[in-house]
Amino acid sequence: MSRVIHVFRQPDRFVAGTVGEPGDRTFYLQASEDVRTISVTIEKQQVVVLAERLSSLLEEVASRFGADVPEDVPDDLVDVDPLTVPVEEEFRVGTMGLGWDADSSAVVIELLAITEGEVDETVVLDDTEEGPDAVRVFLTPAAARAFAERADRVVNAGRKPCPLCGEPLDPNGHICPRQNGYRRETDAGED
Repeated sequence: MSRVIHVFRQPDRFVAGTVGEPGDRTFYLQASEDVRTISVTIEKQQVVVLAERLSSLLEEVASRFGADVPEDVPDDLVDVDPLTVPVEEEFRVGTMGLGWDADSSAVVIELLAITEGEVDETVVLDDTEEGPDAVRVFLTPAAARAFAERADRVVNAGRKPCPLCGEPLDPNGHICPRQNGYRRETDAGED
């Protein structure tokens, strides 16, 4: 079966979002163009890496190619809306690709489905018939900046970190390694 590549050349929306409660969230990337919406499941750490690499790419593109890259996200591109429902997973992301298309002055993000074996890197950002299914999104530098900022917000909207160890606090309690696994018990009767 040949691969399916979902291409979004002028997406109306490309965002990171979650479904579920902090501590039990599923992360998604969602692309929409006209009436078509595709959602792919992604690991939290992959969202972090994608946002970081995207910011680095934007800085490089601005310095090497003189592209107009905004420092801050324009107000009209700030997206705080939830994911479009229903959220139906197309596939789970394995490999990600990132590039710059000088012809259209756009950042290109490609998300490839997890496969059993190793992914040959030549299929990333390529239209070959063989390889994993993919979602390919073209973003203006401003839209890419907006995606990275929202991705950071989504990742950091989870559980609050422990002030001692930085690990996420669980609503049911937290065993802090900095306290050797012990909780401090306070007894009102002692001085």
